[in-house]
Amino acid sequence: MGLLAPSIPNVNYEEWRTKNRMQRVRPMLVDWAENGFSPPEAVYVLYIVKFVLYGFVGLLVAAATSGFSIGHLGNWWWQPIVLQKFIIFTLLFEVLGLGCGFGPLTLRFLPPIGGPLFWLRPGTVRMPPWPNKIPGTKGSRRNLLDVALYVGVIASAIWALSAHGTRSAALLGSSAGLLTPSRIGVLSIVLVLLGLRDKTIFLAARSEVYLLMSLTFFLSPLNFIFALKLLMVLIWWGAATSKLNRHFPFVVATMESNNPLVRIKAMKRHLYQDFPNDLRPSKLARNLAHGGTVFEFSVPLLLLLSHGGTLTNVLVILMVIFHLQILVALPMGVPLEWNVFMMYAVSVLFFHDAHYSIGAAPNGVLLLLGTFGLYGLVLLGNFFPSKFSFLLSMRYYAGNWATSLWCFSESGVAKLKKNIVAFPGLPSDQLEKLYGSRAADLLTHKGYAFRAMHSHGRALFGLIPRAAGPRHEDDYFVVDGEFVAGSSIGWNFGEGHLHNEQLVQALQERCDFMPGEVRAIIVESQPMHRQLQEYRLIDAASGEFERGTITVEAMCERQPWSDEIPVTVISQRSAES
Repeated sequence: MGLLAPSIPNVNYEEWRTKNRMQRVRPMLVDWAENGFSPPEAVYVLYIVKFVLYGFVGLLVAAATSGFSIGHLGNWWWQPIVLQKFIIFTLLFEVLGLGCGFGPLTLRFLPPIGGPLFWLRPGTVRMPPWPNKIPGTKGSRRNLLDVALYVGVIASAIWALSAHGTRSAALLGSSAGLLTPSRIGVLSIVLVLLGLRDKTIFLAARSEVYLLMSLTFFLSPLNFIFALKLLMVLIWWGAATSKLNRHFPFVVATMESNNPLVRIKAMKRHLYQDFPNDLRPSKLARNLAHGGTVFEFSVPLLLLLSHGGTLTNVLVILMVIFHLQILVALPMGVPLEWNVFMMYAVSVLFFHDAHYSIGAAPNGVLLLLGTFGLYGLVLLGNFFPSKFSFLLSMRYYAGNWATSLWCFSESGVAKLKKNIVAFPGLPSDQLEKLYGSRAADLLTHKGYAFRAMHSHGRALFGLIPRAAGPRHEDDYFVVDGEFVAGSSIGWNFGEGHLHNEQLVQALQERCDFMPGEVRAIIVESQPMHRQLQEYRLIDAASGEFERGTITVEAMCERQPWSDEIPVTVISQRSAES
């Protein structure tokens, strides 16, 4: 791995190219287990600079616009209005495409940003959440109204950031006041209206965190602080709940193999049962996963119940280390700013404001009951994952995500490039421009390896023959649905419902694919109460032609280079009909 050049697995390219797909992927899997994605060192520098600038600039903007002298950090880092503005700044940062889904670790190279390059341009693809239920939201083509709503979100966020505190915060020991709820109301309304026309931007704003937190600004000062504490616990508990599965150890092994700070390869090999022959998660990886889940349940609860002193300080340090460990691992998808925000918020709410408890909040019991209600929604998202975004269900690192692989014929790829507005090219095309065709081919297979390392990867790759037929090796180029979405709608961050049948239909309307030109393999998340995952096989022109289920056990017991998976077929018809 060099400063500007990626580390490319050392294989005899000509011999390697004669093998079938999963045989080609196998050396990439072995390489991933020891080295991770291994982008150029400059990529890591880019992300470190980005999240440092995010935290630095965000806090300075929040302080300066609230009337504080930036040089006197001790006077303002804990101020309630600074926390409020940092929440709004983070929402703005995300909705501008600078946060999750930015850059090379999401296989977005040229350009490294999507977001506004799509969302400010009429004619690009939009994804309404309920087009048949909400009047005025049908269609998949962005128009001037959509662009205006997006500009409105940006403008209202800046309007809120520029305001001084007009509500008294004396009860919180602050003379700077709190933001006027009306400004937050405008932002919330515009973002929700935009979300009804395009769920992509609503999710990209990380509304399940920052919009939900901004709604607490309508509460009285003491209720506001306690409500934010409860929401922090809700996020931790929601994430921990979703990790009660067999998938999470695969995430831990894959993510820690990608940790750029862990340079001792022997340590990474211990994450697997028998490197390089058995790349299923080892007992160490499973213990790390389950230990992390217990930690995420217990420490936040103790934080909520403690009210200062040594115990609280230790718990705060533990939570900061917890998020710092995720941050320095630089996971694919790079939810970096979220972890920076959580470290700052836990320092303010549970260290500086440790003495504010349920007893201090006038409506503490009601807020507690409301939080239990929100936790109920998180549980519903885990029991009925096909109905909820994985973000709203807070299944961030759980490994239990809706996923897809798309199989394109050569003519299918040509139509995609020709007919999709703002299309920057698939990641393989971008890599070829940077490093040449041979390196792009190898790095594309490294991307396949990332998907195959997760439990659901066994299902996706094992279903390719059923989706694309016996000539799938020769007739189709396989693309992860994440990258189809990123190239078509401007954002991708693990949300499989952004590259399911709805996107297939939107692209079909523009490209008029012939039967067989594009086949999509869609695997839904596992419901918490069932050890099965549903799959669907889609032809872009003729629609769904097979539906069935796969057991979680079948995925978890197979090696990542497996090219077959046992299925139970529920319905089936000819793909050409």
